[in-house]
Amino acid sequence: MNFKEFFLSDESRDVLFIIISIIAVILNFLGLTLNGISFIWIAILFCGLPIIKEAIIGLITEFDIKADVLVSIAIISSIIIGELFAAGVIAIIMAIGGFLEEYTVSKTRSGIEKLVDLSPTKGTLIKNYNEANENEIEISADSIDVGNILKVVPGEVIPVDGIIISGESSIDQSVMTGESIPVDKVIGDEVFSGTINLYGSFVMKAIKKGEDSSLQKLIKLVESANPDNAEVVKSADKWATWIVIIAFLCSIGTWIITGEIIRAVTILVVFCPCALVLATPTAIMASLANLTKVGILVKEGISIEKLAKIDQMIFDKTGTLTYGKPALSKIVPYSNISEKELIFLLASLESPSEHPLAKAISKYYKDNYNDALDKVSDFEIIVGKGVKAKLNESTLCAGNEEFLKSLNINMPQNFIEESLKTELNQGASAIFIGRSENFLGAVLLSDELREDAAEIIIKLRHLGIGSSLLTGDNENAAKHFAHQVDIVDLEYGCLPEDKISKIRQFQSNDKRVAMMGDGINDAPSLRQADIGISMGGVGSDISIEASDVCLVSDDIKYIPHLFALSRQTIKTINRGIAFALGLNILATVLAMLGILGPIGGAFVHNIGSVIVIIYSSLLLRYEYE
Repeated sequence: MNFKEFFLSDESRDVLFIIISIIAVILNFLGLTLNGISFIWIAILFCGLPIIKEAIIGLITEFDIKADVLVSIAIISSIIIGELFAAGVIAIIMAIGGFLEEYTVSKTRSGIEKLVDLSPTKGTLIKNYNEANENEIEISADSIDVGNILKVVPGEVIPVDGIIISGESSIDQSVMTGESIPVDKVIGDEVFSGTINLYGSFVMKAIKKGEDSSLQKLIKLVESANPDNAEVVKSADKWATWIVIIAFLCSIGTWIITGEIIRAVTILVVFCPCALVLATPTAIMASLANLTKVGILVKEGISIEKLAKIDQMIFDKTGTLTYGKPALSKIVPYSNISEKELIFLLASLESPSEHPLAKAISKYYKDNYNDALDKVSDFEIIVGKGVKAKLNESTLCAGNEEFLKSLNINMPQNFIEESLKTELNQGASAIFIGRSENFLGAVLLSDELREDAAEIIIKLRHLGIGSSLLTGDNENAAKHFAHQVDIVDLEYGCLPEDKISKIRQFQSNDKRVAMMGDGINDAPSLRQADIGISMGGVGSDISIEASDVCLVSDDIKYIPHLFALSRQTIKTINRGIAFALGLNILATVLAMLGILGPIGGAFVHNIGSVIVIIYSSLLLRYEYE
């Protein structure tokens, strides 16, 4: 840091002024003067004048009657009655206290604001990709357009959201999801702005501009997380104003009764409501930062208060309690074909397809078998029905029951009734496979329950929060999933308006309701609930707009932590306010009795403020087990 940068930094300048002022107090204490002028004036000018300036600005611009007003009156009064040493020491102690408060609060906020520093500034554009005159140029991230082809090398920050079209790698997505384990990415996978490419080089196609990227949305959401709009903050500010007025009246009364202005000055110092004002926003900001670290973004400070009062949690099923992605759950061969042969034929047939069910089949085969798939020819997709292709002179086909019947493949009804009906009633999807005119069997795909879903319901129950499941699934499928997670309150076949009606029913019975959905078809319900929690992930505009809370990583395991932390935050705020008021009242009584002087009062005031702030900041490390 050069000399110019040092003085441009508010933090460095404050430290320098405090150090100079302390030296001035020491010189004054030793009886030294500068041509008859006390060194204590340096402390008053360097530390006291900024306090007085802030008080005047607050009064003029916002009629803000807060702690600075009392301190300013105390400093000015001390000067008028000739207590210059007291005025200088009060100014220094208040400056040190203010610096510690600002430093603590800034550290609390820095865990969130560091996202801004992660914004990528450049990217490598591939011009004329896959052509003879292909070349690479470096451009700013702001210049990248949708459709641009970009190269990303190991160690580089991904400049915009995109799709990998060549290569593979592992990506550090911790900035977006809070998960420290790298995520493997291959062709077709989506990558997000601000995440870090760890190992391999790859080529990607931009699907969003830099300003619309996931990281920028994350930053905008974080910047909107304002603790000052919480009702508890507004209440504390109102109390602080009244405390200032009461302190001033007590000060005047003490002066009139005792005739000792020094006691009146001490009351002005000790009755400052700094701790009361600072404890609340510090606690809320600490809790917001805590949640950000685990991939939960809360839009506004007021949501923390609402979360602390929730007693009913409503879940949508798909994409919340389940992963929302189909996974192969059962292979059911028919006649003499084996499971391995059946899935080999189906995976070979589906390999050219980009359909989500085809991808689920390919993933299952890749995870369980090492044999290379056969290449098919004359591949054809029949939209809404299935696929077919040539393999070793035979025609392979896969799809729904009607599709196979249209190809003259006999579908044994007893096979479907005996082997598939139970799973189909529970919401599974069946893909039937045939070769030439022979039926080979079927595979079942279903939405998987999240592995920690049942544990989350138990933890919510321990917190006194009831759970309900509202889903558009049929009765059997809904009851199957509800039983797995031990949810008794269940409604199935729900349309969006049915979910809103259920939420209103709870609210009419004085229940505070949180709704968790995917942020798309559940947007109306998210808005109707007292708290909307979206599962839209980093790339969903709707989830950010419709909800109060966004789970960036689409991971519900920290939901109990969210509610427990919110409750702990309100407890911390209440305890901090009680401590601050108690300390102020005690110090005021001591000041009235003449036991506590202005300098001691300044120490007590700032020690109380720092204790309350540090206590609030402990929420950064809070964990719910």
